[in-house]
Amino acid sequence: MEKVYVFGHKKPDTDSVVAAITASYYFNEINKKINAQPRVLGHLNNETKFVLDYFKVKHPKYLNDVRLQIRDVNYNKDFYIEEHKSVMDCYNYMIDNGTSGVPIVDENKKLKGIVTLKEIAKELIKGDFHRLYTSYDNILQVLQGREVLRFDDEISAKIMAAAYRSTTFLNNITLNEETALIVGDRHSIIEYAVNSKVKLLIVVGSGEIKLEHLKIAKENKVNIIKTPLSTFEVTKLINLCNYINSLSLNTNPVTFTLFDYLSDFNDISSKLKHTNYPIVDKNNYCLGMLRMSDVVDHKRKKVILVDHNEESQSVDGLEDAEIMEIIDHHRLGTISTSNPINFRNMAVGSTNTILYLMFKERMIPIPSDIAGIMLSAIISDTLLLKSPTTTMNDRLAVLDLAKMLNLDYQKYGIQMFEAGSELKDKTKEEIIFHDFKLFHVDDKQMGVGQIFTTSFNYQEDDILEYQRLLDNISINNNYVLVALFITDIITNGSYVIYNTKSKHILNDAFNMPDIKQGTFLKDIVSRKKQIIPPIIEVLDNK
Repeated sequence: MEKVYVFGHKKPDTDSVVAAITASYYFNEINKKINAQPRVLGHLNNETKFVLDYFKVKHPKYLNDVRLQIRDVNYNKDFYIEEHKSVMDCYNYMIDNGTSGVPIVDENKKLKGIVTLKEIAKELIKGDFHRLYTSYDNILQVLQGREVLRFDDEISAKIMAAAYRSTTFLNNITLNEETALIVGDRHSIIEYAVNSKVKLLIVVGSGEIKLEHLKIAKENKVNIIKTPLSTFEVTKLINLCNYINSLSLNTNPVTFTLFDYLSDFNDISSKLKHTNYPIVDKNNYCLGMLRMSDVVDHKRKKVILVDHNEESQSVDGLEDAEIMEIIDHHRLGTISTSNPINFRNMAVGSTNTILYLMFKERMIPIPSDIAGIMLSAIISDTLLLKSPTTTMNDRLAVLDLAKMLNLDYQKYGIQMFEAGSELKDKTKEEIIFHDFKLFHVDDKQMGVGQIFTTSFNYQEDDILEYQRLLDNISINNNYVLVALFITDIITNGSYVIYNTKSKHILNDAFNMPDIKQGTFLKDIVSRKKQIIPPIIEVLDNK
């Protein structure tokens, strides 16, 4: 099944988190070919934790970004060769797979290095032609040989070919236990070799070996291989029998993991100009190889956005992802897509109200746990149906969901707000930035934070500390206005604290002759409809 991430905005509130969970359930019900998974882009607040725990719903996992990663690229999976394979095996492996390099691994698949056709060519031209270090099986395979006598699975020897006439060879050449001799059916030399206890005898042209010579070879534990190839062919191929790790490997190659970003890979590879890069896990086990030519074959992560459609509020790397659908109740934002998508946008108080209607339209039964968190989200975003953003659709959804659950939604709502009080265990700076949004009016910039509580009891010193912080934020960021609205759900209004220089803006916005720090604005609860519009109107006219 195809994985699809479903998530809300970067500062998740209850509506945003629940919408991700609810939408994931919905899309999995209507399309069995996908695996929609809810995610969050930030820490859950106290209220959201209470809601999920109350209805025994698992907390969504955190999603850091949706940037393209190596794991999204169709790299050469499981592409590597074991270090004790022959040079010939390695060469054939690269040719068969159309690559110019291959990672080398040990028997446990840990990366040992990387070899390229360049290193193989160098070995054939400038290598040590006299050294043989490989396995008996590698020699059999490369030389198309047949086993005659085997005493050692690994052969380490100096290569020699019986190219002189027999008398010259016998009189001038010394053989010993470190010799690998290539010879035809020259019985005097074979006899000399087995008596000298050579490490390996390679008999070319499938030549015959006398029984008495075989007997001596057995006694002296001489390894013997027969091959149908000629002396010339064997001498051309013998070095290709060597272990691949006998070459001059790059033992410290540049590697990448599945979780490295494709953009970082492109930056590094454009500087290094290498063609092939091993892919490893955190323990340096090799997973395969990525070629420069592979990066164009990638698969974007698929996402569904809920409760937002502003790029600045969404996940990092959204431009790398494929947006499948958007469900939101805010104004149209900055997100654009390359293909047409389903975009469900309604002027309601909560994204979960839209999802509730989608369930009803498809006649999909709503499980009790999903119904519980949906009810909670609508109550949260509409402030127990008191917010001016509340619509008839929100009210009907709340009544129906509460009926399904046999729950007094008003009592439950107060309990939820009290349990999730956002003033608990937070510094004043954390409270200001808990739900802080920036707004632009021409060349002016302002920031407005909002936090909800059921009981705001403050001291004069608290107000002065908030004011000092807001003044600093305004000066450091050149904001024309910075304000914090502490919304009391029970009394249905907001306390406002602001940077000193913005007093006249708030006086005009809320039609007050002399607004004070900590003034309670009755019935002002919605940032979207009641707070931001009058402030923007004032700034527009200045």
